[in-house]
Amino acid sequence: MNRWGMVIDLDRCTGCQACIVACRQENNIPFAGERWAKLGRAKFWMNLIAEVKGHYPNVKMHFIPVPCMHCDRPPCTTVCPVEATYKNPEGIVAQVYPRCIGVRMCVSNCPYTVRYFNWHAPSWPNEYKRGLNPDVYKRRKGITEKCNFCIQRIRKAKEIARKEKRKIRDGDITPACAETCPTEAITFGDLNDPHSRVFRLSKSRRAFRLLEELGTEPKVYYLKEGEWKDG
Repeated sequence: MNRWGMVIDLDRCTGCQACIVACRQENNIPFAGERWAKLGRAKFWMNLIAEVKGHYPNVKMHFIPVPCMHCDRPPCTTVCPVEATYKNPEGIVAQVYPRCIGVRMCVSNCPYTVRYFNWHAPSWPNEYKRGLNPDVYKRRKGITEKCNFCIQRIRKAKEIARKEKRKIRDGDITPACAETCPTEAITFGDLNDPHSRVFRLSKSRRAFRLLEELGTEPKVYYLKEGEWKDG
């Protein structure tokens, strides 16, 4: 059984936010607009935390891209009264949008704050409508949504592998954020495959996970900034 995970190399991340733009386009995430953004109602399935250290002219900036952690022990799934969110057999913390009743308990129970409530019915300017992804489920108003590791791409890769009568190979699946990253800082793959690149990177001495002390067991790993690299 596959166990999908991600490794993000902070040494390679330049904070360009290409991953954020690609995620929005791939998953049909609508714009909030200035008014609603000021109220904290903008949605980012992939977010970027910027940390500034020092004072001018000796200033250093550090960037941490933050998608859903897809925890092996997700605290969000245990509080949903209608089981609209659950961990599927491949480790993805999935959403059943038609079942969600919008109580937002999962939002409150996520220590990574990567879940967003859909305050408004999605809408886009006319010039953007032709670029919407037909493979992505259309979310209605009043539900919670978040990163799902581009599950539509995972399904498509499985269909291709099944038609070719083979197993999914390492590199067959690339989420939008990883595909667009100009420095290739994001690696995605099967953490159960010891030959996959994501598995090797997750075992690096540089690897760590956010808020690991909480026991949520995230499947998104980060590589600390340093002078040497892993293959």
